[in-house]
Amino acid sequence: MAHRTVELLAVGAGPANLALAVALEELAPDLADQALVVEREENVVWQRGMLLPDALSQVSFLKDLVTMRNPRSEFSFLSFLHARGRLDAFVNLGSFVPYRSEISEYLQWVADSLERTRVEYGRTVTSVTPVHGADGEIDRWTVELADGETIGCRYLVIGAGRDAHVPAVFEGLPAERVIHSTEYTQRIAGVPAGRPPRVAVVGGAQSAAELFGAALRDLPGCRPTMIMRSIGLNGYESSKFTNELFYSSFVDEFYDAEPEARRQLLAEMHRSNYGGLAPATLDSLYRQFYQDRRTGSDRLGMITMTDITGATTDGDDIVLTLTDRRTSATRELRCDLLLLGTGFVREMPRMVRALGGALGLDEIAVTRNYRLETGRQGAAACYLQGVNEATHGIADSLLSVLAARSAEITEDILAHRAGRPAGDREPALAAA
Repeated sequence: MAHRTVELLAVGAGPANLALAVALEELAPDLADQALVVEREENVVWQRGMLLPDALSQVSFLKDLVTMRNPRSEFSFLSFLHARGRLDAFVNLGSFVPYRSEISEYLQWVADSLERTRVEYGRTVTSVTPVHGADGEIDRWTVELADGETIGCRYLVIGAGRDAHVPAVFEGLPAERVIHSTEYTQRIAGVPAGRPPRVAVVGGAQSAAELFGAALRDLPGCRPTMIMRSIGLNGYESSKFTNELFYSSFVDEFYDAEPEARRQLLAEMHRSNYGGLAPATLDSLYRQFYQDRRTGSDRLGMITMTDITGATTDGDDIVLTLTDRRTSATRELRCDLLLLGTGFVREMPRMVRALGGALGLDEIAVTRNYRLETGRQGAAACYLQGVNEATHGIADSLLSVLAARSAEITEDILAHRAGRPAGDREPALAAA
């Protein structure tokens, strides 16, 4: 038996579940009173590992947790600025995109401003177990935390994000010498002082470029080299026509599309969110390389069209085997530190896959309203946030659709509680 019970438990206090918490407070206050958000960290920080001083958000401040659903909400980004006394200054800045650290401050402000939905920090979820009734249907969920406490709930919302992708070739290296972008700000201060390190930055998109610039700032005198499989660095695809595919209204169109059409849409939209750089980052990086070449410093390196096919240690050195994709020729590169801008695992997070296994699901399927399809209607339900790109479109993991999605999930839960049909169509298969 669970130590305590709530009606709704949301795992992760990131933007997705905070947007849901706001929707609950505004649309379903009685349910909000019975809702709990658990967060493994001790506070709310957006993109914790890459909260760099000058990094900008890449989305309009109007696509906050609530404005696109309720422009009058007291939980908007503009309300946050007003509460902090910065509204005039932000307007005078003349920019639609806030600093990344400013979005992070906003999220913590929202969490602190919730009046009904509770947020508990330092609560790491270790497992989720479905509890079946006598008829075999799922009656509730039991969630176990790292401290041994168990929480029972009828509605479970998983919004903890995807798992970091660390390519298998690096798995045998000393953990202290490999830093993924999700851990950069937490771990970079722990790099031993001494001779300026040789740094290999793996990846050819925004996170890798930001790691490259951060290393130049945080490791004085270091010699960084970018290694990528692509032919070089490119900017994001960001035409106004393409950006219409990030509208929350486009989710219906994507969900209803044939599987092949979905694959085409995702492939053609890839560089609008992955595999590209923001224009300012691209320009700044090129200027750094220009200056390095102009002065003859030969400090900065970039290796393109190359696979890393081996990684070992030799004394104090990390030795990477580089294979040229054009000629198949191999060579070695020695470095002291690896920074990985390699993104996230495309498949469902470990927690979701483990839950799918406990339910005996061959594949993870979600309805249009993000409800996990368990194979039978029960008294309980589970919702997945931010991991449904394959069925709901490329904006699913971004801020763009948070406001609308939180309302859809809230309305679906209310319909489920009342025993009414939620209006969902056939479930669609997500990436398993």
